[in-house]
Amino acid sequence: MYSLLDPSRFVVFITGATSGFGEAAARRYVAAGAKVIATGRRKDRLEKLQAELGAGNCHIIELDVRDRAGLEKAIAALPAPFDAVNIVLANAGLALGLQPAAEASLDDWQTMIDTNISGLVYTVRLLLPGLIARGGGHVVTLGSVAGEYAYPGGSVYGASKAFVKQFALNLRSDLQGKKVRVTNIEPGLTETEFSLVRFKGDEGKASAPYSGTKAMTAEDIAESIFWATSLPEHVNINKIELMATTQAIGPFDIYRED
Repeated sequence: MYSLLDPSRFVVFITGATSGFGEAAARRYVAAGAKVIATGRRKDRLEKLQAELGAGNCHIIELDVRDRAGLEKAIAALPAPFDAVNIVLANAGLALGLQPAAEASLDDWQTMIDTNISGLVYTVRLLLPGLIARGGGHVVTLGSVAGEYAYPGGSVYGASKAFVKQFALNLRSDLQGKKVRVTNIEPGLTETEFSLVRFKGDEGKASAPYSGTKAMTAEDIAESIFWATSLPEHVNINKIELMATTQAIGPFDIYRED
């Protein structure tokens, strides 16, 4: 019989749990009997999630992953049994704007770098020693198909997700013999608040990418995360690349003069 891991053993630290993949993952893990630390910037949403899942199952922390000192303090102050983290879901991230590089906002670029790269590495680095000391665990990073395939306007967002991909692969080498697994999740077209954030609240622009198609859902991505972390400890899924059935890789972008 193929023996999956018991989810009731899981203590899952999730960044960006106020919406999208993080929120869906919190629900999926708690439904399976796990304990979840749900973190994010929007306290009202965290409180609503905790009320839904139960304070005994879901501990909440209002924080911004860009705040390294705040993250350190929050991790150090985790109460039992939530202090025995063995799964890290470094999910917090965003895209801002879709302008060509020469027209893009440097402030937007900096925010993506600070969140998608710095915030992610702070989260992983600060929680890794505990995973190792407790005998192992699993780090899940949130990449994107944008880290594999270029598209117009995706310069810094795509570059940040390419960083995440390579960081996850390098972690695998660094963690040999430590019993810590690493998986990078690379979603494609998924209908969440992602586009609403990218277009700064413009609902018309945000809905356009999903018009006339059937995108994936946050729950689809949460299920893939849960599956990867539930496999036997001798199995490591390096990455999961997911696309909606209605999405595929397009032709090369070739510029032609008139």
